[in-house]
Amino acid sequence: MLEFEQNTDGSLIKEVSEATFMQDVVEASKEKPVIVDFWAPWCGPCKTLGPQLEAAVKATNGAVTMVKVNVDDNQMIAGQMQVQSIPTVFAFSNGQPVDGFQGAVSASEIKAFVDRVVAANGGEVESGLESAVTSAEQMLNDGEFESAIETFSAILEEDPNNLKSYMGLIKSHIAASDLDQAEAILNGAPLEISQSPEIETVHAQIELAKQARDAGPINDLALLVEEKPDDSEARFKLAQALHGAGQVENAIEQLLELFRRDREWNDGAAKSQLFIIFEALEPNNEIVLNGRRKLSSLIFA
Repeated sequence: MLEFEQNTDGSLIKEVSEATFMQDVVEASKEKPVIVDFWAPWCGPCKTLGPQLEAAVKATNGAVTMVKVNVDDNQMIAGQMQVQSIPTVFAFSNGQPVDGFQGAVSASEIKAFVDRVVAANGGEVESGLESAVTSAEQMLNDGEFESAIETFSAILEEDPNNLKSYMGLIKSHIAASDLDQAEAILNGAPLEISQSPEIETVHAQIELAKQARDAGPINDLALLVEEKPDDSEARFKLAQALHGAGQVENAIEQLLELFRRDREWNDGAAKSQLFIIFEALEPNNEIVLNGRRKLSSLIFA
């Protein structure tokens, strides 16, 4: 028998059977996407995934629906869908499975999955894309680089000129240390993207990441600078390595000290490097504002 869970937000989550699967999944997906959760009462991960998936579906405000299939009671349909382990989740659109995943995944990955389904469906594309971008950016912040790359790429398939997604995709490859791919994406940017002022940010980030890769070990460089404070080359490389390790403020301090000691060294390399770091950050970032103030005070001292 078909069971319904009518939620206060108006969405509908169904527990379906083999007899109703064709109507409630395949046919229904021709109207709007349907997410199918294959589960069982004895499955521990299912008890965690299910509520998170339902919450993500409800958050779409009706852009997608969801059905739950108990594999113990519906072994035939589980076999037809080649469900080998649970939880397994599929998304159906226009009568066909279009996306899916297997096993327990993080909340951000669940949200990204639902957002991709929404984004791929006409009528709710704009709001779905915006939500998907937010989700992908969170993945990037959480260190889930591959998931972020997948989500940003899916968004760009729908909207090739989505600036945030283009920036996010490049940043994700930088974070994953795939600098060649990041640069290839940057160089292949559509005209509308390539002319955006924001694109200079990721260009600077790629340059800094390359420098950090070739700078050398931080500890060895720090020891060398301590032993030879006037070794400008060592201090410059230390700043590069520090920035690559995420120690941005320390990198800026080393460059400021280098500028204070010898502002003309290597054609003003310390000042140029500071500007690259500032360019790689948001203009109103406190680190940028403090760094610019300190640099100005040295210039006009």
